[in-house]
Amino acid sequence: MGINIAIDGPAGAGKSTIAKKVAKELSFIYVDTGAMYRAMALYLLEKGINGDEKISEACHGADISIRYENGEQQVILNGKNVTSFLRKEEVGNMASVSSANPEVRAHLLKLQRNLAVENNVVMDGRDIGTTILPNAEVKIFLTASARTRANRRYLELTEKGEACDMEAILKDIIDRDERDMNRAVSPLKQAEDAVLVDSSEMGIDEVVDKILFVYREKVNR
Repeated sequence: MGINIAIDGPAGAGKSTIAKKVAKELSFIYVDTGAMYRAMALYLLEKGINGDEKISEACHGADISIRYENGEQQVILNGKNVTSFLRKEEVGNMASVSSANPEVRAHLLKLQRNLAVENNVVMDGRDIGTTILPNAEVKIFLTASARTRANRRYLELTEKGEACDMEAILKDIIDRDERDMNRAVSPLKQAEDAVLVDSSEMGIDEVVDKILFVYREKVNR
């Protein structure tokens, strides 16, 4: 049985960055659930599919796996490496919509749980500690203010040379929070036994150190 660390939180809180660093520090496998949902969203966009009924029907045609090459995660969708397409805004927005679909969640849940049973893993997402890995040894709820998260996303996009609008990104984040917290299936919420970490005024290394401290307190007692 593997040791599991669950990191949940809203979009743009830095979950992926933090989870990868924690996994590296502990030599755990990082399972990027968000990337799996984004791969599903990309599949649906490429097929021109929207609407719950069509999504439920089509999602079973997406075979999504994760592998590592030279220490870097690669996301494979039906045999094709789609890693470079997953951070696009339209993919993120579609993922927020399609991830609320019960068929989509059921399709990806099995793979995620199998990985966690067989390996020491760090997994991040919106409902890891509440739904995917309710028995995880360590649960973290990582958050930051909407303005802080929008600013981080703005800097990330401008550094890549992409034109973007700060207020539009902020609205996007607020809208996504609303959708994620109010969806019928596995809404975004802090697990009762999760440790809250607000990264608004913290650097990446500070957040990683805090999570490693929680891990050592809970697992290495």
